[in-house]
Amino acid sequence: MRILLIAGGPPGEHEVSLSSARGVLAAMPHPTELAVIAKDGLWLLGEDAREALVAGVAEHGTHRFPPDIPWQHYDVAFPLLHGPVGEDGVIQGFLELLGLPYVGAGVTSSALCMDKDLCKRVLHQAGIPVVPWVTFYKGEPTPEPPFKPPYFVKPANTGSSVGISKVRADQDAHKALAQAFAWDHKVLVEQGIEGVRELEVALLGNIHARSSVVGEITYQAEFYDYETKYTPGRAQLHLPASISPEIAERIQATAIEAYRILGVRGMARVDFFLSGQGELYLNEFNTIPGFTPTSMYPKLWQASGLAYPELLDQLVQLALRA
Repeated sequence: MRILLIAGGPPGEHEVSLSSARGVLAAMPHPTELAVIAKDGLWLLGEDAREALVAGVAEHGTHRFPPDIPWQHYDVAFPLLHGPVGEDGVIQGFLELLGLPYVGAGVTSSALCMDKDLCKRVLHQAGIPVVPWVTFYKGEPTPEPPFKPPYFVKPANTGSSVGISKVRADQDAHKALAQAFAWDHKVLVEQGIEGVRELEVALLGNIHARSSVVGEITYQAEFYDYETKYTPGRAQLHLPASISPEIAERIQATAIEAYRILGVRGMARVDFFLSGQGELYLNEFNTIPGFTPTSMYPKLWQASGLAYPELLDQLVQLALRA
């Protein structure tokens, strides 16, 4: 069994991807080689890729796409690219053309889950509660958001909280929209829900998933932003979350239902909000969750009795059966 791990990618979550790749390479129970997509879109292979991993960043690559990789020598590809190119169906489409099995969601479900607006529309239509939102496009007149502050402004197609702002006064909306539009042509404005608890669950399986225990994230920042997510000690992970069995079962059942509706395979981390009144909202679906030392996805499975190397092996086996 030979695995090709693909990491790096565009600037937004490039360093996070390389940090995830270090964790996977250290624990993968199968022979694994590395390819790194530099920030300029060119690829690094072999020793150059390993050096980029140690450095934690690859600004410039040396191989144009498609790189000269003996794809037929690999049994499974493991795309560990967070955000655009990695989670939006682009790399998945390329691997489909090659006929190479790969870890994680397919083209359609990757694209659907990456686009926060489209994902919300599908889930809302299916009766799964999501936070109320409106969508704006770059270049069109932007009306006043229909929500009273505080509310959140998000690029539709980024992860790791890249480009997200919490707006506490209406005069700050213009700056928040400009920041979000710097990352994407489509932006969401979401109603703020004060006093929520942030709960997460990890899923594993092809269409029909099984769930980890439910975990909770607490922190002192305004919201769970990029720096809080990836700076050790900034956020506290509570595994399992201190919630009633009924709420835990509700979260797990909702996540599993949404996973099937969206056609996801392989893995996902599903984020929820729980209001002080007991209202549950599915916040986001992450088809390539982080595998860094501070990442919730592997920690949730470890708390559920599934060790990191065994988790990686199961993901590889799911890719072969997809």
